Amino acid sequence: MSFRRNHGLPGLAARGKSADAGFCHGLLRFGVACLIAGLVVLSVPAPELRAQDGPGQHEPEEAPPPPLEGLAVRAEQAPVVDGVLDDAAWNGAPVMTDFIQREPFDGQPASERTEVRMVFDDEAIYIGVWAFDEDPAGIISGDRIRDMEVSEADHILLAFDTYHDYQNAFVFGTTPSGIEYDGQVANEGRGGGFFLGGGFNTQRRMQSGAGGGFNKNWDGSWNVATSRNGEGWYAEFRIPFNTLRYGTDSTWGFNVSRQIRRRNEESFWSAVPREFTLYRLNYAGHLTGLELPFRRLGSVTPYMLGSTERDYAGGQTAFDRNYEFGGEAKLQLTRGVTLDATYNTDFAQVEVDDQQVNLTRFSLLFPEKRPFFLENAGFFAVGGGGADLFFSRRIGIANGRQVPITGGARVSGRAAGFNVGMLHIGTDGVEGVQGANAYSVARVARELPNRSRVGAAFINRDGSGFDDYNRTYAVDGQLGLGEAWTLTAWGARTETPGLTDADRAFDATFGLTTRKWRGNVQYQHFGENFNPEVGFLRRAGHRYYQVFLMHNIHPAETFREIRPHVSYYTFRSDKTGVAQGFEESARLHIDTHWEFNDGMEAHTGVNWVREGLYEPFPLPGSDVTVPAGTYDGWESQVRFWTDESAKVSFNSGANIGSFLSGSRRSLNGTLTVRSGSSFSTSLRLDYNNVTLEHGDFVATLAGVNFGYFFSPRVYLQSLVQYSTQLDTFSANVRFGWLNTAGTGLFIVYNDIQGIQDLHGPQGRSLIVKFSRQFNVLGG
Repeated sequence: MSFRRNHGLPGLAARGKSADAGFCHGLLRFGVACLIAGLVVLSVPAPELRAQDGPGQHEPEEAPPPPLEGLAVRAEQAPVVDGVLDDAAWNGAPVMTDFIQREPFDGQPASERTEVRMVFDDEAIYIGVWAFDEDPAGIISGDRIRDMEVSEADHILLAFDTYHDYQNAFVFGTTPSGIEYDGQVANEGRGGGFFLGGGFNTQRRMQSGAGGGFNKNWDGSWNVATSRNGEGWYAEFRIPFNTLRYGTDSTWGFNVSRQIRRRNEESFWSAVPREFTLYRLNYAGHLTGLELPFRRLGSVTPYMLGSTERDYAGGQTAFDRNYEFGGEAKLQLTRGVTLDATYNTDFAQVEVDDQQVNLTRFSLLFPEKRPFFLENAGFFAVGGGGADLFFSRRIGIANGRQVPITGGARVSGRAAGFNVGMLHIGTDGVEGVQGANAYSVARVARELPNRSRVGAAFINRDGSGFDDYNRTYAVDGQLGLGEAWTLTAWGARTETPGLTDADRAFDATFGLTTRKWRGNVQYQHFGENFNPEVGFLRRAGHRYYQVFLMHNIHPAETFREIRPHVSYYTFRSDKTGVAQGFEESARLHIDTHWEFNDGMEAHTGVNWVREGLYEPFPLPGSDVTVPAGTYDGWESQVRFWTDESAKVSFNSGANIGSFLSGSRRSLNGTLTVRSGSSFSTSLRLDYNNVTLEHGDFVATLAGVNFGYFFSPRVYLQSLVQYSTQLDTFSANVRFGWLNTAGTGLFIVYNDIQGIQDLHGPQGRSLIVKFSRQFNVLGG
C-alpha cells in the first residue's frame, strides 16, 4: 500500500498553502460524500408511492400495525418454578402464539411453534414458554453461565415496557441450559450515533453500563428453570414485582423473541421488521390484566470479605491481610422510584477487563461492570458520538487503580411522567493516585410521543481543595420522524478552575433506518477546554463531520444479507496554536459485509486514513516517537468469523497497509472450543508489527479464557493475559457460587508478573467474599 507524508509543522505561524489545500480537499471529500448520500436517500420512494412487495419483502410502514393483545391472569396457586409446565395454573391462562419471523424471512410464520402463557399472584409474574421443536436433537444449549451471549444458542427473550413509553424496558431471557440473562433497555437500545472513530458506537454503548443503549450488565433478582423432552424445550420464569419498576398504568408493552440457532432464525410474538430489534418497543404488543401491587419494599445486601495481597511494584515487603464488611440497601419509595444506598462499596467479584492494544493518541473505553452503578444506568446516560458526559468508571477508579468508595446513595426511576436520577458518592483519597472526592449527578428526561424525548443533566465533582471541582451542564433530545428517521442532539458546558472559554460541546446526528437502507450524517464541536472529568471524552478541541450510508441486500440463497457501505469522517482542529481547520484524523471506509445463512460472516474493505500530528507522538509501549506532521495512505481491512454457536469457532481480522510514517500489519484472532454446556475455552491473539521511518516495534497481546460451569449458578473461570505493550503477564481465577442478583460466594485470585523492563512479580492477591440479599420490608 502507498502512503504520503507531509512533515510541515501545523502551527498557526506555519499555516500556508498546504494546510489550506488539505482543508479544502477534505471539505470537498466530505461534500461529495454528503451529496452522494443525499442523492441515494432521496431516491428512496416516499411511503405512499412504494410498491407492495410479496411476503417478507416489505418496507416499513409509517406506523406499526395495531398492537397484539396479551392477557395475564391471576393464579389461585402459583406454579412451581421447575421448568416442567404441568402446574394447574397454566391450564386456564390464555396462549400467546403464532410467532412471526424477523430472520431469515421477515413477515413469514416461524418454522416451529412457540406458546407463551402468563399468570401472576401478589408477589410475582410467572411466564411459561413452550418452545416446540421437531428436531430436538438439533437444539443448541450454549454455555451454562449467567449472562452468556445468548445469540450463540437457542434462546427466549422477554421484554417488559413497564412504563409503556416505547423507549425503556426490562429484558429477561434464558437458553435450554437454564441460565439467567437480563438487562435494561434505554432509548430503544440506541447509542449516540453509528460510528465513533470508525467503530460501531451503538455496540460500544450497549456494553458500557452507564452509557445507555442496552445495559446487559444489570442483574435483577428473579429465577428461571428449563427442561427438555422429545417435543422441544420449556422455560418457566418467576419475576418478582419488586424487581421491576412501573407506574400506575396497568397496560404494559410486551414482546417475546425466540431464536432457533441451527437455522439462525429469530421470530417474535409481536412482529418486528427486519431493520429493527426487540428493543424497538413501539412494535411490542400490549399486556393487560395485571393487578399491580405497591408495598414499600426493602432489601439489604451485606457482604463480608477477607483478603491477603502484596503490591510488589509499590515496594511492599510482606502480604497485607485485610477484613472488611459493608453492603447495599434498597427501598422502593413509589411504584417507579427506588432509593439505593451503599456503604464501604466493594467490587472484588467483578471480572477483570480484557486488555486491548492501543496504538492511538487517545484513551480506551472499558465497560462498567460494578453492580451498584448498573441499576437504572440508562436513566443517567447523556451524550454520545465520542463523549459520555457521565461515565461511572470515573468514580472509584483512577489511573487503573481502585479508590475506596466510602458510601453514597442513588434515587432513580419514573416520577410524574419524568425519568429521574440523582446520585451522590464519596471516595477516600489514595496517596499518589487521587485525593478524596464527592461526586453528584442529577438527571431528568421526559419521553414524548413518536420515539422522542428531551432531558437535562448536572454532573459535579468536588475535591478537598477550594478550587478543586469540575461541573458539567447538559441538555439533550431526540426527535422521531416517522419510523425511519431520527434526529438526536445534545449540548453541554463544563466548568473547571483555570479553564475559561472554549468550554462547550455540541453534537447532532440525523439517522435513517429502513429495511434496505441505513445511514446518518453527524456534526459535532468540542471546545478545547471542554472537560467532563466525570465522563469519558476521547479528544477535545475539534469539529467533527461524518457521513455513513449502507445498503442492505437480501439474496434468496447462499447469503443471508450483503451490506455494501461507505463512510467518511474528519476531525478538524480548533486548538489554540494549531492551524484552524488542521485535519487531526480522517478516514474514508469502503466495505461490504457478507453474512451467510449459518451465521458465518466476512467483511472485506479498504480504508484511506490520515493522521495529523501537531506535536511529536510517542507510541504507547514502544521507544518510537513520530514527529509532527501529516501522514496518510491506504490500508486493507478484513474481518471473518465462523458460526459462533459451533463446538469449534474462529473469529479473526486484519489491517495491513499505511500507518503514520510507515506501515503496519495488525492481525488478530480468537479460537473457541466448547464441550456441551459445561466447558468452553478460547485463545486470543492480537499481533501488531509496525515499521516506521523513526523505528520499528512489535506489540503482542495474547489471552486464554477458561470456563467450567457446574450449574447455571456455580462456575470456575480464569483469564490469563500476556501484553508486551503493558509489559505484564497476568492471571485472574474466579470461583462463583451465585445466589440471586449477582450475590453469593466468590473466591478470586490475581497475579501480575513483569516480562521485559519490569522484573519479577508486580502484585498478588487472594480474596474471599460472601454476600446475601435479605428482604426486610414487604416480604
